[in-house]
Amino acid sequence: MQGKEKHQKHVNEKENQVNDTDLTFNTDENAAGSAHLNEPVAEQGQIEKLEAEIQEQKDKYLRLLAEFENYKRRTAKERIELQQTAGKEVIVALLEVLDDCDRAEKQLNESDNIALQKEGIQLVFNKLRNILQSKGLKVMDSLQHEFDTEKHEAITEIAAPTEALKGKVLDEIQKGYYLNDKLIRFAKVVVGK
Repeated sequence: MQGKEKHQKHVNEKENQVNDTDLTFNTDENAAGSAHLNEPVAEQGQIEKLEAEIQEQKDKYLRLLAEFENYKRRTAKERIELQQTAGKEVIVALLEVLDDCDRAEKQLNESDNIALQKEGIQLVFNKLRNILQSKGLKVMDSLQHEFDTEKHEAITEIAAPTEALKGKVLDEIQKGYYLNDKLIRFAKVVVGK
């Protein structure tokens, strides 16, 4: 039994030695590794400075976000107004033609002179064409040109009277139009085969 006690005592001493060497406590506030305990005021000032900078950045962000939202609202309103008044210029220009149509209608009811009526109606048609051309409308010239699927819509094909007219536009059912050189309506045509 004494051997067991001796052995137990020896094991306990070894554990104490390991525990004593592993655990070292530094209680000196000036010793290395304790610098964070000595300068709490300096760090507190730095933290406050960083918090102030963060708050300033948040403030700038919120102002920028509000400005952007105002910009989006303003441009959406302008876009709606533009869509509502986009045709105003053309409509105002066409009011003159409408006035001429009213005068021509009145003249048709009051006079039986066909030549005079014909001349008045022709003037109205010419005025309408001139106003639309001044706004950028241009008629597509299709007759006797090669059939082009980018500009023409074939309604039907008929036998070409000559070999040279095969694959070309022989007749226009409905004219095609450009607005400022952009195609806005295909020409409906008859093509020779």
